[in-house]
Amino acid sequence: MDSDQGMAERGPARSGPRDSLFLLTNLKSSEGTPLGRARVRNLSATGLMADCERPVPAGSVIMLELRGVGRVNGKVVWSREDKIGVAFDEEIDPQLARNPVSVGARERTPTYFRLHQIGR
Repeated sequence: MDSDQGMAERGPARSGPRDSLFLLTNLKSSEGTPLGRARVRNLSATGLMADCERPVPAGSVIMLELRGVGRVNGKVVWSREDKIGVAFDEEIDPQLARNPVSVGARERTPTYFRLHQIGR
């Protein structure tokens, strides 16, 4: 296999460090058409890799919501079966996706559960 062919099969080289994680999101086309759910496997400031519930072709312009980050726009730069690589239009702070979902989560915990934990 020559190096050009290998590059085409692997996709473009990564441009930054990536954090492994598992986030669920819904993909949409730039027009808002649903493209299915995706599980983000790794994330960097400039892109992500995700498993999709159905194929999304390379070259697709997409948008998605990332917990802690918000709406992100990008382009599918490679697609292989149910996996895609996305390059973001603008850099993000990937650490925001690792922040707790809500500071007020304790207040939503049922009182019985909180009291039971305190009583131990």
